[in-house]
Amino acid sequence: MSDEKNYGYILRIITNDWRDQVYELKKYYSGVIRAWRRDTPILLAMKTDVGDSFIGYGVVGKVEHLWELPPEEEAYCMENNWKCAITFKSLFKYNKPYPIKESILADDPRKGSFLHAVRLTEDQVDAILEAAEEHQS
Repeated sequence: MSDEKNYGYILRIITNDWRDQVYELKKYYSGVIRAWRRDTPILLAMKTDVGDSFIGYGVVGKVEHLWELPPEEEAYCMENNWKCAITFKSLFKYNKPYPIKESILADDPRKGSFLHAVRLTEDQVDAILEAAEEHQS
């Protein structure tokens, strides 16, 4: 039996173009290195009309470092100071963004960009996903 915990992470998206790219390619280019691994849940966050919100989530399918990417993709990452590409095996987009200020993270002192790449426990991920799902109805 393993003592290994199942952590999830929050990744922020800054622009609408990058949001569209994530959903079109099912890939997130990250400038930070964490314990990204297959089956890690990733909550996607972005500033919306209602403030910082979860806009969807994905489950990691594979992680590629710069040297593993095709040359044109590696160059694109280097231009943007990204260190790896996270490909999602499943990716979901919320119809209604779920405001972080209404989530279990409402009282978290980290706000905005300070939530980027924050590690969450499995219980935190589950609670956020459940509440976000309820928020959709």
